[in-house]
Amino acid sequence: MLPENLQIAVLMGGPGSEREVSLASGEAVLKALVDAGLQAVPVDVQGADFELPEGAGLAFNVIHGTFGEDGQLQSILEERGIPYTGAGSKSSAVAFDKNVAKVKFLAADVPTPASEIIDVSDGVKMPKMDLPYVVKAPCQGSSVGVHIVKDQAAAEAAMTDAAKYGNEVLVEQFVKGRELTVAVVDDVAMPIVEIVPPDGVYDMASKYPWLSGAKGSQYFCPAELDEETTTRVRKAALEAHRSLGVEVYSRVDVLLDDEGSPFVLEANTIPGMTETSLLPKSAAASGMNFTALCVRIAELSLELGKR
Repeated sequence: MLPENLQIAVLMGGPGSEREVSLASGEAVLKALVDAGLQAVPVDVQGADFELPEGAGLAFNVIHGTFGEDGQLQSILEERGIPYTGAGSKSSAVAFDKNVAKVKFLAADVPTPASEIIDVSDGVKMPKMDLPYVVKAPCQGSSVGVHIVKDQAAAEAAMTDAAKYGNEVLVEQFVKGRELTVAVVDDVAMPIVEIVPPDGVYDMASKYPWLSGAKGSQYFCPAELDEETTTRVRKAALEAHRSLGVEVYSRVDVLLDDEGSPFVLEANTIPGMTETSLLPKSAAASGMNFTALCVRIAELSLELGKR
């Protein structure tokens, strides 16, 4: 149970490329907390000098991507002595960097696509991996800097674009299969969501059609999988979540190949939190409505206290 006099500051927006999505998540979380009878106020975060309302006892972080999901915001809140929701500063930084996360996955025997980490600090270099493969900027969210490369002609452009975002590029073996995602809350893997993009590619446009007017993806929860495959996918997601040391909750993205083998791509520590986002869909399928989900995240996070 949350203290009756607890004031919750809902942190939304942020300075990154996912600002508009974060504002939508923030407004949804704010409404859910108020509907639950809690004292919640919005805070539009523009940068590191944001101010919290006097008396705030918990920061509910729904800032996706850069600054909110990579450990920066968490470190600031720790320095200020303010409890906050979700993953801590260290686990946030680990999960956000796809290269570091990949190392953690491999060390924990989490099934994940074969990969190369390419140093582009002194110029773009081509992967040694056979085509097709996926080129990724390791520290971006919402498919920013991600390219599926099926022919050599597209490889250099993909590497050049991904190199704009940092000194390293992650290249993964392309796995053809079904796109799945698994919410993990309080160390429990929830029902699996299957994502069916309109053109086969789950990118920024198909994730957030309300931003661009594009055709959105379809979602099925629980995903239509046999019991054995369901168990295998949920196990892989939970192992990935644990291998990164993520606290409270995450949403783990998984590809399921034609043989029924799961391949973990990444864990999102600040996933979308509108009522139609994927984590809430998964929670709803387990019997937890959106308001209850937001309250539970707040409760679990407050139990961790100041970090």
